[in-house]
Amino acid sequence: MPTSRSDFNDFTYFLAIAKHQSFRRAGLELGISASALSHALKGLESRLGVRLLNRTNRSVVLTAAGEELRDAIAEPFDQIAQGVEGLNRYRDAPTGRIRLNVPIDAAGLLLAPILPTFVERYPDVELDISVSNRLIDVINGGYDAGIRYGGTMPEDMVAQRLSPDIRWIVVGTPDYLKQFGRPSHPDDLLQHRCLRFRLGDDSLYRWEFEKDGTELSVAVPGTLTLDDSHLIIGALIGGAGLMYGPEPLLRARIDAGELQEVLADWSGFGPGFHIYYSSRRQVPTGLRLLIELIRELRPLGL
Repeated sequence: MPTSRSDFNDFTYFLAIAKHQSFRRAGLELGISASALSHALKGLESRLGVRLLNRTNRSVVLTAAGEELRDAIAEPFDQIAQGVEGLNRYRDAPTGRIRLNVPIDAAGLLLAPILPTFVERYPDVELDISVSNRLIDVINGGYDAGIRYGGTMPEDMVAQRLSPDIRWIVVGTPDYLKQFGRPSHPDDLLQHRCLRFRLGDDSLYRWEFEKDGTELSVAVPGTLTLDDSHLIIGALIGGAGLMYGPEPLLRARIDAGELQEVLADWSGFGPGFHIYYSSRRQVPTGLRLLIELIRELRPLGL
């Protein structure tokens, strides 16, 4: 049976669905709706005369025929995609679509300052940025890359540093510290109201300190547990307790007198932000340009 032009479009859709095992996630990668993908796959199956996918309400599973087709066409289509991406070298202006998954702090501290320049320089490159502290598989999620603090990236990924190591500090409002006192040792935090942070893997973050070779990790008490640093800052400014966070996020408010740092002699540094992506794929031009711009403008220094 001859292959039609529409088959090649539908093969691309089929490969995305096979990778993600989800119409919704495949649609996010391709920029089309899940219903349009489902319609296209039904048409492809009808033309081929075989079922490629078994669909349920919760999952998409390849049939034996689907696995055979995926194995046969995945590498050629990947080579075609890399060939098209390589044409950016000959264009007056690069094009393409890049999807990123980034934590909230990285979005505000690292990306927001450079995005206006990126749009001005590369108007034909589309950036689709998802902001979430949840730890996800960026490749299966349909993203080209993710940003995380160093040391938290999957081992099979390529990682590039985007910022220096970051100092972590404890702060409170002047009114809070006047009412409840200033802790002089990390153990004093056990007598304070602390704004606790839930990590992307649902664990509670222990506040970490170091001084003169001594390292401490404190499971602080508190009635507020949040997973958004901006929400924590809102409660902090209102005097709800002490916050432990990255200095660049809090420095402007400290300089303005809204906040005061405590336990400064116990503060330590944690790994800075890194961008990571699959080692098995060619780096898209748009992603390479984004990395280069961050390193050029150095929003957090590097």
